[in-house]
Amino acid sequence: MKRHALTNGSWLRIIPTRTPVCLTGEMPSPRLEIHYCTQCKFLLRAAWLAQELLTTFEGELAEVAVIPGSGGVFEVRLDGESIFSRKEVGRFPEPREIKELLRDRIAPGKPIGHQGSAG
Repeated sequence: MKRHALTNGSWLRIIPTRTPVCLTGEMPSPRLEIHYCTQCKFLLRAAWLAQELLTTFEGELAEVAVIPGSGGVFEVRLDGESIFSRKEVGRFPEPREIKELLRDRIAPGKPIGHQGSAG
């Protein structure tokens, strides 16, 4: 645990954790998580997908978390619910595919800027 002095004389404690912490006790919603395998070097793919989704849904998403894991994981979750799993489908998601899944759940009718999609 690290402590940092604040200008008002109080202390800020930084507690390292892998579990998201919110000061209000509630998680921001909608919260998108991209779980990726560090052993497989999936970080760049996860970060790129996060950037794509933040750009498209900047007004709709409260938070996007890129979470390291292992065992070949590449999974996208919305508010704790898996909406895409590489292990279940056997391939990586296409950005358009994830954008459509998100749009249908958090912003119905929103154009996502890809040809061949409804919007």
